[in-house]
Amino acid sequence: MSMSMHSDIISHMEIARPADPLSLPALTLAYLGDTVYDLYVRTLLAENLRLPMRALHLEAAKLVCAAGQAQAYRRIADSLSEPEQAAFRRGRNAHSGTVPKHADVRDYRVATGLEALLGHLYLKGEDVRIGELMRLAIPYSNPSEKESES
Repeated sequence: MSMSMHSDIISHMEIARPADPLSLPALTLAYLGDTVYDLYVRTLLAENLRLPMRALHLEAAKLVCAAGQAQAYRRIADSLSEPEQAAFRRGRNAHSGTVPKHADVRDYRVATGLEALLGHLYLKGEDVRIGELMRLAIPYSNPSEKESES
């Protein structure tokens, strides 16, 4: 998948987006960002790995769980602007009241922060920036990284 196609995954969707993501609760941003993250992960895996469907699903599951999302955040943390860091912190500090039994609470909060950041960027129409961050966050997005991990 070409670099421009990564940024176009979402930009061609004809969806009206609210102008101000700050008007929405942080957990609503995380709800939207979870879908954005999942769409990028699945697209990147399908493009970069030639695996049977079950194997693709297992790879995706490793990346979309709280631990995988926390790891993805650590890959991009130093690349975030101050407003992006603020969107992340807003999501990380939001309390949903429940944490999945299999998730570490710290990873879960970081994952929620990442999802809120992606939801924030999505609602702002920052599709190119989402693509940039996802290429940094997901190890399969760069074929040379994929080869070096083998």
